[in-house]
Amino acid sequence: MAHTLIIDIGKTNKKALVFDQNFKIVHEVSAQIPETVDEDGFPCEDLKALENWIEDAQSAAFQLPGIQIEHMSCTAYGASLVHLDADGMPIAPLYNYLKPFPPDLLDEFLAKYGPAEKICLETASPLLGNLNAGLQLYWLKHRRPHIYEKIKYSLHLPEWVSRTIGGSYRALEVTSLGCHTLLTDVRKGDYHHWVKAEGLTDKLTPIPSPEPPGMDTGLHDSSSALYPYLCLMEEPFLLISTGTWCISMNPFNDEPLTLEEMRQDCLYYIQMDGTLVKSARYFGGNEHEAGVKKIAEERGVSPDFYQKEIPEGSVLDQKYDELMRNIVEKQAQSTRLALGNSNVKRLIVDGGFAHNSRYLRGLANAFPHLSVYAAEVPHASALGAALYLHTSWTTDQIPEHMMRLQKIS
Repeated sequence: MAHTLIIDIGKTNKKALVFDQNFKIVHEVSAQIPETVDEDGFPCEDLKALENWIEDAQSAAFQLPGIQIEHMSCTAYGASLVHLDADGMPIAPLYNYLKPFPPDLLDEFLAKYGPAEKICLETASPLLGNLNAGLQLYWLKHRRPHIYEKIKYSLHLPEWVSRTIGGSYRALEVTSLGCHTLLTDVRKGDYHHWVKAEGLTDKLTPIPSPEPPGMDTGLHDSSSALYPYLCLMEEPFLLISTGTWCISMNPFNDEPLTLEEMRQDCLYYIQMDGTLVKSARYFGGNEHEAGVKKIAEERGVSPDFYQKEIPEGSVLDQKYDELMRNIVEKQAQSTRLALGNSNVKRLIVDGGFAHNSRYLRGLANAFPHLSVYAAEVPHASALGAALYLHTSWTTDQIPEHMMRLQKIS
């Protein structure tokens, strides 16, 4: 039986998973790699340690008894670029997208290519500093020219991981162009004018027509996590992927992104075929974590109190209920932006909040016209990469074990 190795690089957890032809996981390893710092002392991914781990995990997978690795691909987080010199060696740190972007440099950028509202609308990218991957290159050119001049190629992280495991050296990973990079003019399907004017296209992978399934370019993790639902769901749906960020992703909303929606943190993700996925972000997981911590300190309880049985009507119960009502209200407002006037029938929640009954009940009340489901798709990002790599395997009925749905309303 042929097996598939997927390298799944998250911001915190790194995983290597082996799938059989029924898409069952037959091998899994994970690690958390300590960060290093860049030249300014800001924490960032240790690129060499990551490369070593990938190579070790790949080598170990090939030595597994009874396992025949015949296919490989990867998925990785976005807004991150690996800069290589002419010999294909990293020439700079893997800069952290959370690193503050210099305000004066952003003013300079907007003076040349703004106004902000125009460029944001054209690129479907809210201005987010280094979370705009394009601005990372702009910063290097204007604040680290001694590094920039040595860069031969700047690869999106999935592209670099794919290259590390033996994939294409210069094949575009199109899903990484979505998700607020500020790089592309979404109407033209090409790099934006400012990117060309700055000469950044000399460093970036050219934009071709979308590659067919089976290309080993890797995938952006959010788009990859959406893919199993696209394969498995028969009716139109909206997915709320919950974690630190709660992202409402609607593959069935073809309404243009408006400026007002962008002001409320709407954006496009890009699917493997180049299709735009209208989405809305809400910092819900972070708000929940901060709220829970505050309640725990006030009431003198452990921060995991909400995972235990709370006496109904108690002060603790009331405090947490108030927190969840506020979160659900904001979540519903965000989700409505992605929902639009689409013909979606199902609202699916995966991730951490899929196990939070108050969150789920609140959404069911907020969207009485939709069927709300809590979903569990183990290792959705890695599974999405495996499914996409083997689209031909999915022509028959996909095994039911891949997704578990619990109907809430």
